[in-house]
Amino acid sequence: MNEKAATIPTQVMSKRRWLVGLLAFAGWMGAGLSFGINDYLFADIYVRFHQAPLPLWSVLAWELAYWPVWAALAPLIFRLARRFPIERRNWLRHLSINIVAGLFLTLFQRALYLFIAWLLYIAADNAIDTISYLYQRLFLFNLPTGFMSYGVILLVSHLIHYYRRLRDEEVKASQLKAALAEAQLQATQAQLQALKMQLQPHFLFNTLNSISALLDEDAQAADEMLARLGDFLRLTLENSGAQTVALQEELEFLRRYLEIEQVRFHDRLSVTMNIAPQVFEAQVPNMILQPIIENAIRHGIAQRIAGGHIEICATRDGDTLRLLVTDDGPGLPALAASNHATHPASHTGVKERVGLANTRARLQQLYGAQHRFELQEANGGGTVVLLEMPFVQQTTLDAPPLG
Repeated sequence: MNEKAATIPTQVMSKRRWLVGLLAFAGWMGAGLSFGINDYLFADIYVRFHQAPLPLWSVLAWELAYWPVWAALAPLIFRLARRFPIERRNWLRHLSINIVAGLFLTLFQRALYLFIAWLLYIAADNAIDTISYLYQRLFLFNLPTGFMSYGVILLVSHLIHYYRRLRDEEVKASQLKAALAEAQLQATQAQLQALKMQLQPHFLFNTLNSISALLDEDAQAADEMLARLGDFLRLTLENSGAQTVALQEELEFLRRYLEIEQVRFHDRLSVTMNIAPQVFEAQVPNMILQPIIENAIRHGIAQRIAGGHIEICATRDGDTLRLLVTDDGPGLPALAASNHATHPASHTGVKERVGLANTRARLQQLYGAQHRFELQEANGGGTVVLLEMPFVQQTTLDAPPLG
């Protein structure tokens, strides 16, 4: 199968060469025919030479011999052009070589042409005394035209050479661009994977700390929390290779995580989801909401004795997917006051810990300037985290809304 497939390009190239050869032969013969008819109608060289008009066939015998000889010499001229191209760095030396070669080939072509033309002329039932007589009378005749013919072939060979070199350079440039794009893609994927992998130990350590704190207070709750952690990690590992998932799947991850946190907070934590039906299959970065919710719980809900409420909204605005996470915690001023001024801070003055900084970096890697990630003060207190990204629909059936 492979050998048969390999012969197909060879057959195509062979047919192409034959086609190019036939077209070149037809072109040379067409030139000879054109010059022959022109000489028969308008030139008087043959009349002067023979003291009488010649028939068309006799005139064509001279012209149809002239151009095929140059056609036979064209491959040699092409090789000379490739071997000694006239370029800026060595133009004088190579130009001199081409001129000398042109003079030699012009003389050689003239000698060969007159001999072939003599044979064709004799075959046309016309008599010339001897070949030497023909050389004496016509060898130096029209040599400038012969040298000009050599120059035209040389020019065409250079044009073909430069065209091929330009095409090869374009192919190399496109291959280099493709290689650079592939390298950039791999680098971006590696960075995204590294950022994503940071979330798992970060989340795991925080959850294990919570379980450890519950062991002395409520062993049963700690055991339930550990079981739900296992379910969540199992679900996470099933999608560990995906950079983006449908919002429906992301909300399912989030629900599993919230089940873990609600074991710890009981009725102190309430969550509502307002998700527009048309956005369930929108693609979002895998585990993009979990660190935001974790941040809201740790720095919003956990700071209040009475607990608090988190609201998650998802809507579509044209080609943009908008996600809002709102909590009724102490808000940005309280968070900013609790951070030391030497820590890295966002434009709000609130320190971005691992979760939020990681989220911002992932969005930047995936969407560049096409995303928006902001922390805002909520009306009436609390914090709003705003995420906007391009709306990309997953090609599956719409999922039913979450309750």
